[in-house]
Amino acid sequence: MKSHKNIEEQYTPQEIAASFVFPGTKDPEEREIMLAEYKKYRKQLSENETEEGRIFSGLLQLKFQMEDYLANKVFDKSYDFGYFLKEYVARIKKKNKQFAEEIGIDPTELSQILNKHRKPTDKLIYRLDIHSNSGLPAIMWFRLLEKERIHELNYNKDVINNERPHVKQTLSFSF
Repeated sequence: MKSHKNIEEQYTPQEIAASFVFPGTKDPEEREIMLAEYKKYRKQLSENETEEGRIFSGLLQLKFQMEDYLANKVFDKSYDFGYFLKEYVARIKKKNKQFAEEIGIDPTELSQILNKHRKPTDKLIYRLDIHSNSGLPAIMWFRLLEKERIHELNYNKDVINNERPHVKQTLSFSF
């Protein structure tokens, strides 16, 4: 077995890189034929996939999307709790009313959460964990809410200004 030093002495960086990259065809016609074959193969796989497999794939994709968003420090208001809950309901192919019944909440409450008129309760989050068989654990849903709250605290100064009149005494120093 060759060490990295021996390889670097024998080959240029371009040759090393080329040995790890599979070159594609330069011929546009050949490329189109290969793409058509690949599309045909993917279509065949898709047609043979069960409904449960499609739902599983969609939920796994949603979980990865949630994990990526939570790992990213940047807040994006389009990826709020309601967005991910709406995606969950859609990917399990349920109507909002049916899903609300399955998790034991009023359909109006679900609608208000989806449309950002109400914050989700702890009970809802625990029920989402249970409903997804811990595929989307409660901690993940709580972290979504936490990310929203942190953004709100950092950028919505109205909240602090509205609470300021209720504080009768402040510290005489800042730290």
